[in-house]
Amino acid sequence: MQLHVADHPLISHKLSVLRDKDTPSAVFRALVSELVTLLAYEATRSLRVEDHPLVTPVTSMVGTKLAKPRPVVVPILRAGLGMLEGMVQLLPSAEVGFLGMVRDEETLQPSVYAERLPEDLSGRQCFVLDPMLATGGSLLQAITFLAAKGATDITAVCLLGAPEGVKAIEDGTKGLAVSVVLGALDEKLNDKGFIVPGLGDAGDRLYGTVG
Repeated sequence: MQLHVADHPLISHKLSVLRDKDTPSAVFRALVSELVTLLAYEATRSLRVEDHPLVTPVTSMVGTKLAKPRPVVVPILRAGLGMLEGMVQLLPSAEVGFLGMVRDEETLQPSVYAERLPEDLSGRQCFVLDPMLATGGSLLQAITFLAAKGATDITAVCLLGAPEGVKAIEDGTKGLAVSVVLGALDEKLNDKGFIVPGLGDAGDRLYGTVG
């Protein structure tokens, strides 16, 4: 597994506003979209391209275009939906799939309850969107699900991560080409499984359902 923690003043600034408990949902959503576009720039550094002959107003040349098959962007429902717009702004030609994840209240293990993806992901670069890499359970399940469909090149994009989650992904994806791109790597998880200092429940803050 490759880990990349973005180091940019704009990312740090936007994350600080997201962390503030008084930031309203509308501002939170807009900032998440902006932040994901910045993270997507880092996440797509290894995007596959191919030569593209073209003619400029001055001369002929060989340029570059995205290679086929098109990459697939996969937000994990529901919070990952808040990241989708920022990702496709940078990568509008990508296909979009969806994964719905639910955690069993007894076993605490996540499982897939809904999916909309191509049957065969062989040769496709997949970008998984999940705001918080906390325990890593949901993200690991999503990566495993994509790998079972043939994906061998998977990049996860998360706003924040905890060391515990990073380790879980590293331990659980040996043998797979997996990259994780974070806006920041925080200190730890608390006893309720929240990232510290974190920003709270990303889904609730995105959609205005904080109690």
